[in-house]
Parts: sequence; C-alpha cells; structure tokens
Amino acid sequence: MSPPNDRMSPEERRAGASLASIFALRMLGLFLILPVFSVYAKTLPGGDNLALVGFALGAYGLTQAIFQIPYGIASDIFGRKQVIVVGLLVFALGSFVAAWAPDMTWVIIGRVLQGAGAISAAVTALAADLTREEHRTKVMAMIGSSIGLVFALSLVGAPILYGWIGMAGLFIMTGVLALLAIILLLKAVPPAPPPHGHEKLPLRKVVLDPDLIRLNVGIFVLHMVQMAMFVVLPHALVNHGGLEAASHWQVYLPAVLFSFAIMVPAIIAAERKDKMRPIFLAAIALLVVVQSGLLIYSASLWALALWLTLFFVAFNVLEATLPSLVSRTAPPSAKGAALGVYNTTQALGLFIGGAAGGYIAQHFGDNAVFAACTGLVLVWLVVAKSMNFPQRRVVAAATQTAQET
Repeated sequence: MSPPNDRMSPEERRAGASLASIFALRMLGLFLILPVFSVYAKTLPGGDNLALVGFALGAYGLTQAIFQIPYGIASDIFGRKQVIVVGLLVFALGSFVAAWAPDMTWVIIGRVLQGAGAISAAVTALAADLTREEHRTKVMAMIGSSIGLVFALSLVGAPILYGWIGMAGLFIMTGVLALLAIILLLKAVPPAPPPHGHEKLPLRKVVLDPDLIRLNVGIFVLHMVQMAMFVVLPHALVNHGGLEAASHWQVYLPAVLFSFAIMVPAIIAAERKDKMRPIFLAAIALLVVVQSGLLIYSASLWALALWLTLFFVAFNVLEATLPSLVSRTAPPSAKGAALGVYNTTQALGLFIGGAAGGYIAQHFGDNAVFAACTGLVLVWLVVAKSMNFPQRRVVAAATQTAQET
C-alpha cells in the first residue's frame, strides 16, 4: 500500500477531474467538426476551395496562439476563474456565430472567436495551483488524456450527430456545452488561490530551455499533422471506403476502442515503471508508420481503418504524456509560463496544420499531405531522441548515470 502522502486528496481529485472536464468541453469546439467539416463545407458558398476549408479548420488555432499567453498573464493578475469564465463566454459566442454562418467567411469569423477563448494556459495554471507538486504530473496527464478522449469520442460521435442535427446543430451544442462548463467551474472546482499580482513571467528562461523546446516542437508537429490529415481523410473514407459522412463512425468506433485498450497500459508503464522514454519515442515512430502507410496505400476501407487505429494509439499516448513532461521539465517557478508557451505552440500547430493541409491538398493532392506529415514526424523523432527525459523522484538518482550511457 502507498503511504497516504502518495495519494491525491479528495480536493485534488475533484480539481483534476473537473478541470479536465472543462478542458475537454472546450476542445469539443475544435474536434467535433473535424470528421465532417470538409464534407459539409461543399454546401456553403466558398466551400469548394480546399485552401479556404483548411483555413477555417485552422483559424481556431491562430487566435489560440495569439491569446494563450495574454490569458495566462491575465489569470495571474485578475484570478484564474475570472479569466476562464471570460474565455468560455467568448468561445460560446464564436460557436453561435459559426452556427448561423451563411458562408465560409462567417464560419471563419466564428472559428476565430472560438479560438479567442484561449483558456488552456489558465486552466492548467489553476490545476497547478490546486495540486501539490508530487501529484501535479497526474493532474496534467489527466488533462492531456481528456484531449485524446474527446478527440476520439468526437470522431465517433460527430458523424452521427451531423446526420441528426447538422453542422449548425453541432456548433450550437458546443456553445451550450461551453456555458455549462462555466457552471461546472464555479460549482465543482475548489476555490482558487488569490491572484499573484503583477509578477513578471520568466518567459525568456522558458522559451530558451532546450528540453522544453523539444517538447514544444512535439506538440506543434502532433497537432499540425492531426489537422492536416483530417483535411483529406473524410474525403478518403467517402471516395475509397464508400462511406457517407454519417457512417464514418463504423470505422472510428472500433479504431478508438482498440486504441484506448493499448493506450492505457502504455501510460501506466510510462508513469509507474519509468518507461517514459521508450514509450514516448515508440509513439512518435508509430506516427511515422501511419503517415507513410497512408502515403503508400490508403485506397481501401480496411487500409484506412488500420492506419486510423494506429494513429489513435500514437496520438492518445502522446497527448497524455506531453503536458505531463512539460510540467515535470519546467523549472518550479516557471510552470505557468511553460504551459502558456506549450499551449501557444499547440495552437500554432492547429492553425498551420489546417491551413497548410488545405493548401497542399488543393495544389498537390492528398498524397502530398501524407508525405509532408511523414517528413514532419521524422524530424520530431530525431529531435525527441536527444531529449533529457525527467524521471520519477524515487528512481532519478539511481538511474541518472545509466540513462547517460
């Protein structure tokens, strides 16, 4: 049995679960439209332009990148919860604008407003405030896992919901969920500590840290690849798999369930058995296999199902471990700043991935998207191999020498 000190308190568990839920509800605004948007866009004026469709997908990430660090700084000055409420209100407004949108231009405006509700840094900073340092990694992993879970559930549920309520209904639903997240924040999350005042964030120290740079490169590439491939994958399922958008869940559901069956023991081994380095690098290598596989052969439903399943395995492992690694790698006095920079690079990946994926598909074809993604992930793998992985405190001193050999 673990000593009581090694266990999270009820307040820490409540904080982690409720903040992960708020984070997940906000991420629905991005993920729910991914599987069906390129199909839906053809029904709107301007929706036949894949570059414009990709920009609409990625516009969310652009304003996320712009506002992430300012929101984090504002949360230091005015308080975490106040800033999160404002961000969720802006996000809900953008959802309702996108639901009403009569053409692609207004969809983009709605997506820009959604992204302007950039609460990721404030949420993760609040999670750090409400947990002891020895349990912070668990909470960060919980939040990271919520992203992978919502992504997976969105890919399964979005085609079904799209068939029932249409794209306008999907946008309205995400807006309503954002408003419900405000209630969850105010009622379920433990009281936040007082604002820190006008403390200056040590951004320079965080930005120039070599290991944090490698992790930021990782989240940038992961979300760039995710957005780029989903510009073209829905069409591939329609054209090569013979599945209409409302039936895509028939591929996503078994793929997602299998991927989580693999992901959970991988995360346990990484955290409890100090296997973070091999599992992290194996997940990146699996992404290389997926993208090269999509490039070489994606002309049948079975092939697409295989590559999607392997993608979900890699994505979910990496989405859960990356924020955990950031929280453990960052200097104790700069965790908030590190998470702000991390979330900014994540948002940049979302924006550039969507825009670049649409441009490449429009001018060079679907295979060029997969080729570009393969190259990007290979670069990430090389960068990650030279990273110093933080170890569990219990084994850090005993294994430091062995890790360097």
